[in-house]
Amino acid sequence: MAETQLMDFKVDEIFDLFLLLKGADVRTAKNGKRFIHLTFADSSGELAGNLWDASEQDINAFVAGKVVLVRGKKELYQGNSQIKVMHLRLANDSEPNDPAQFVAHGPMTTSEMEEEISQIIFEITNPEWNRVVRAVLQRHIERFYQFPAAKKNHHAFAGGLAFHTISIVRLAKTVADLHPNINRSLLYAGALLHDLGKTIELSGPIATSYTLAGNLIGHIVLVDEEIVNVCAELHFDPESEEMLLLRHMILAHHGLLEYGSPVRPRILEAEVLHDLDELDASIQMMSSAVEQTVPGEFSERIFGLDGRSFYRPELGERN
Repeated sequence: MAETQLMDFKVDEIFDLFLLLKGADVRTAKNGKRFIHLTFADSSGELAGNLWDASEQDINAFVAGKVVLVRGKKELYQGNSQIKVMHLRLANDSEPNDPAQFVAHGPMTTSEMEEEISQIIFEITNPEWNRVVRAVLQRHIERFYQFPAAKKNHHAFAGGLAFHTISIVRLAKTVADLHPNINRSLLYAGALLHDLGKTIELSGPIATSYTLAGNLIGHIVLVDEEIVNVCAELHFDPESEEMLLLRHMILAHHGLLEYGSPVRPRILEAEVLHDLDELDASIQMMSSAVEQTVPGEFSERIFGLDGRSFYRPELGERN
């Protein structure tokens, strides 16, 4: 029988579990006392909870990346599940205490993703884009296959960055089949590099946080810088039309200025990449939420989708 995990519990159930502290933010309550807003996680998912009236000892002990034994109760707050923390302590040396054991993983192995990414690169027939993509990827290759695609919203699991990238290229191939005027090499090159800056922006898969560079610069500009640096190494002009097109794919992929893109899409392939990025992220967020929802009920509200909840039909599995 499979071991019971965090997301197996129903509302009002009390549990004792070893969990990873994926996040631990010290805050001040209205009464002036400090508390720790904790994000608990295992491979099934994550839930938030608060440790009220936190002492200095608590603040020093319960930090992101630590494994803890939690006695808690699953409850609802403003429509979303959270943990009411009843007791909390650090795991000791004789107990499960390896953070890596509590990290969620995607549906593909690293070797499977490496094989598919390698094939995608071969399909970038423009020689300059091909060389730039290879060089930039190689700079971040280990982190690319380990890191999540986000801290919380979509593909927030180990290997999520590479899996999200592969998903977008799969979608891109279908769209390009329907619209042969699309430049496949440009679209694939942009898709492979669009989120690669998250290997610099984020700290890693265990206790994911934003790095200083992530907070001050952001993954979009960080990738553009990497492309420019690689152009210098390869003796390519970063302001040639070919390189400006590729850089535009990265810089415009969030679509709107208020979403972090310094420019809006101004070429067909950039608009397609933005749309596919939104589509894949939305599907993953909805799928994760609905998967943890009882048939016939609505999911919890999804922050990344305007706080909407989604209905899980009772019709059974779709074909």
